[in-house]
Amino acid sequence: MSQASIWESMSPELQKVTERARREPDGQFHALAHLIDVPALFRAFHRQRIDAAVGVDGVTQEDYAQELLGNLQNLHERLKAQRYRHQPIRRVHIPKGDGRTRPLGISAFEDKIVQDAVREVLQAVYEPDFLDSSYGFRPGRSAHDAIRSLHAAATQGALNWVLEADITSFFDSIDRTQLLEMLRERVADGSLLRLVSKCLHVGVLDGTEYTTPDVGTAQGSVLSPLLGNIYLHHVLDRWFQREVVPCLHGQARLVRYADDFVIAFECREDAERVWKVLPKRLGRYGLTLQPDKTRLVPFERPSEQQQDGKGPGSFDFLGFTLFWRRGLRGRWRLACQTRSSRLRRAIGAVAEWCRRQRHLPLEEQHAGLKRRLQGHFNYFGVHGNLKALSSLVWHATRAWHKWLSRRSQRSWVSWERMQDLLRRFPLPVPRVVVPIWGSKP
Repeated sequence: MSQASIWESMSPELQKVTERARREPDGQFHALAHLIDVPALFRAFHRQRIDAAVGVDGVTQEDYAQELLGNLQNLHERLKAQRYRHQPIRRVHIPKGDGRTRPLGISAFEDKIVQDAVREVLQAVYEPDFLDSSYGFRPGRSAHDAIRSLHAAATQGALNWVLEADITSFFDSIDRTQLLEMLRERVADGSLLRLVSKCLHVGVLDGTEYTTPDVGTAQGSVLSPLLGNIYLHHVLDRWFQREVVPCLHGQARLVRYADDFVIAFECREDAERVWKVLPKRLGRYGLTLQPDKTRLVPFERPSEQQQDGKGPGSFDFLGFTLFWRRGLRGRWRLACQTRSSRLRRAIGAVAEWCRRQRHLPLEEQHAGLKRRLQGHFNYFGVHGNLKALSSLVWHATRAWHKWLSRRSQRSWVSWERMQDLLRRFPLPVPRVVVPIWGSKP
């Protein structure tokens, strides 16, 4: 095994941390910072994306690799001597499907390495603590597992009422003081906490405007997803399991992926009680629910005598719309299809890509379009969703034909010729990629 392969695997010291965290759920760790050594920084370096956007320093992974060992040793010395300083985060705004933008923070490359090394240590501590209700940004768990959990709740009769919730600007609203207090419950190492604090209390460069926000953690940061999980583990997951569930009359299940979550209930009375108290609980930690995106949905499985094609309600979760639908054998089953707004966004993105790339050679256009469609199928290719996938392929074919015909005044492509091109350059066929109903493959 190469040196890179050895260092990329979890170190024995981190394995010991995880084992102890599992054995001592209330224990504290007083010595963790020493685990951020040169091998840990080396592993963090190799986890960075080669094509990632650059921060304020303009340094890429390729640039940093020119003197990799020297750079990492220098970084380690500065960390040990507490001379390391986090550079400002470069903020960019990514368009969202509703016309708004999502602010993302891009750290300097060296800061990404430090954040990832810190994340590795904290994950070793907190992964045994996190509850089964949490699925986002955790090893071995996915969004599809979260949907499977809802299917299990439906099978057990605990999906009669669904509280669909949306936290307003979650990552920008995290109370840093309370987050650090939460960390101190498990991490008593002052050096590591100071390093986390440096990653939190950092300036933001938005164009030419420099600000120093006193709340939140930057979206796009390597460390932010884990810190967000720790925050909601204390604010929501643990509270729901320890204080809410014992007081309910029926079954209930929380399913959370990062800051997206739904709560399924067996009884309406329980659902209304939690709906009433949830904003107060989140408000104690600086979080608010979006009123227009938070609702209680009746979702009881229809009776077999009901003849209508759909059940009483639907809700959206992780890009999917879930609802009851009659299966081929006439029985009601939980259905899952692409959320209409996500499908429109995907259709628009494919059409825009075809417009921008219309002057490329056909082979390159085909490869790029195929890659995008297959990437969509890898997430949305679930049972019962082939109609939405077929719609995307149909619109992609039309868009490709349209922009091939507009490459120049003489480049009109007849539909017959387009059919010949599709035989030479076929697009992916919609199919089930992820068997979402049932056990995980």
